[in-house]
Amino acid sequence: MLPSDGRFGCGPSKVRDAQLDALATDGRRLMGTSHRQSPVKSLVGSVRAGLHDLFSLPDGWEVVLGNGGSTVFWDVATFGLIEQRSQHLVFGEFRRSLPTPLHGGPASRRPVGRCQPPGSHPAVVAAPGVDTYCLTHNETSTGVAMHLARPATIGESLIVVDATSAAGGLAWSPSEVDVYYFAPQKSFASDGGLWIACCSPRAIARIEQISATKRWMPASLDLKIALDNSRADQTYNTPAIATIFLLDQQIRWMLDHGGMSWCTQRT
Repeated sequence: MLPSDGRFGCGPSKVRDAQLDALATDGRRLMGTSHRQSPVKSLVGSVRAGLHDLFSLPDGWEVVLGNGGSTVFWDVATFGLIEQRSQHLVFGEFRRSLPTPLHGGPASRRPVGRCQPPGSHPAVVAAPGVDTYCLTHNETSTGVAMHLARPATIGESLIVVDATSAAGGLAWSPSEVDVYYFAPQKSFASDGGLWIACCSPRAIARIEQISATKRWMPASLDLKIALDNSRADQTYNTPAIATIFLLDQQIRWMLDHGGMSWCTQRT
């Protein structure tokens, strides 16, 4: 099965004309503005608040943003979320790429991979010493989606979910997840080059705990720096403002039509 429009495959989605029209009109006052200035900070704040509403995030959850796409967030997680050891559910080429940087990362023990042939997915299995379980909501290369459920036997370990091919299209419950991260070029009809992570209080505590150990990490991959900047409605480095603008337009459109219940019906 091939898309009727040859631009599309498993990558970016179509961008609505209304988004592009808004960028050409309302976006003019933002382009070229410092991301430390109030107009851009208000835009970032709108994105954070909009995602909080769209995903019905409970009190204590925070929306964190940083430059780079989902593949950059893999490095961010390597430094800032995984304390000693991680387990990865692998069921396609996209997910197979994540454990690679961990072999040379700061975690003290090698990651554990649980693999399944394309067309199905493995399940989380509680394992001694594993403090972070890495899942994929929808595997880009195969289209396989998995139901997100937190095992009762993993204690304070984190459930970290790559949702790039699912966010905004598939339902999920914050009670089952600690970090739900994605880039905005699919359901959110924006450009890549930005990562967004919805983080639970448990995940926030892990970020702060690792930061307190003074573990070395590049500032651009420091999740605590990203968290602190996001709380101020900004990113650590200058972002692509058009990307954030298109993302904000899409979030508003989703909310105006009924939120995630409407989005999942479209999916």
